[in-house]
Amino acid sequence: MDSLEKQLICPICLEMFTKPVVILPCQHNLCRKCANDIFQASNPYLPTRGGSTVGSGGRFRCPSCRHEVVLDRHGVYGLQRNLLVENIIDMYKQETISTSSKVELEQKPGVLMCEVHEDEKINIYCVTCSAPTCSLCKVFGAHQNCEVAPLNTVYESQKLEMSESVAMLVGNNDRIQAIITLLEESCRTVEENGRRQKSHVCEAFDHLYALLEERKGELTLKISSEQQEKLDYIKGLQRRYTEHLDKSAKLVETGIQTMEEPEMAVFLQSAKPLLQKVSESRNTSHLEKLERGYENMDHFTANFQPERRAILKIDFIKGPWWNTQQQHTVQDYRKDRYMAM
Repeated sequence: MDSLEKQLICPICLEMFTKPVVILPCQHNLCRKCANDIFQASNPYLPTRGGSTVGSGGRFRCPSCRHEVVLDRHGVYGLQRNLLVENIIDMYKQETISTSSKVELEQKPGVLMCEVHEDEKINIYCVTCSAPTCSLCKVFGAHQNCEVAPLNTVYESQKLEMSESVAMLVGNNDRIQAIITLLEESCRTVEENGRRQKSHVCEAFDHLYALLEERKGELTLKISSEQQEKLDYIKGLQRRYTEHLDKSAKLVETGIQTMEEPEMAVFLQSAKPLLQKVSESRNTSHLEKLERGYENMDHFTANFQPERRAILKIDFIKGPWWNTQQQHTVQDYRKDRYMAM
């Protein structure tokens, strides 16, 4: 028995396993509470609620072999219970209690004797005082005026009452265990529902981001189109003015060379056509001029205030109908589940 007891000791709390007992992938066993404690110690930044870690998985190392245990979204509640070890613990405790009871019975005398009349056996039961006593106590002692009954009659009656009470308590414990199991299932359902709804919200926002990106591309394309159109026009105008300036510069150079001509006849021969060209070059009326404010792009200013207010008003649908439906749904669900038990 001693060697068996050593095999039923938890390596964390160093006491006999406390149910529920979970088995790790490496085949070592832990109390689920101890597994949760070591899991929280290994994952200190995961949120907790009610002493249990709330999250989507994690990992810790087996205290016996240091094997890494990877948990799923249920945490330590996702580990398999070792019902065999739990049954062995129950059998061991029952055997221990049975052995202790036998030892106590062996140490005690077979028949109880009256404390007042030491030579008299306890053979009747005082109903008034709710205590076993002897016949002399009824005739001469403290129980003269009390109502008494045969010891075996009271024994059978109270033994039957005790048996029924224990049976009722066992049934009540089974119902409580069923409720605990239901609550554990409800926790997992709430976690799954919350995870699903968060996924829906993220998906909806991702769609909004895509729409905003698409609309942003359309608006910036309009700006870029007009921007390029204006740049092309200005650069073309700049090119024409540059060409006109180059021609005027060449005329200036030609005029200077003509004025340096010493022969009057040669000078007069080329002066008149040159003067005509200079006069034409001074005329810039044929060149377009840039309109005032042509560079302005303020007409592309957009008003985002209505959209901003609309985005800030995004919220969950929780009207009176929704609250009533949710309340009825929860009540009906609980009623159906508890009635089933």
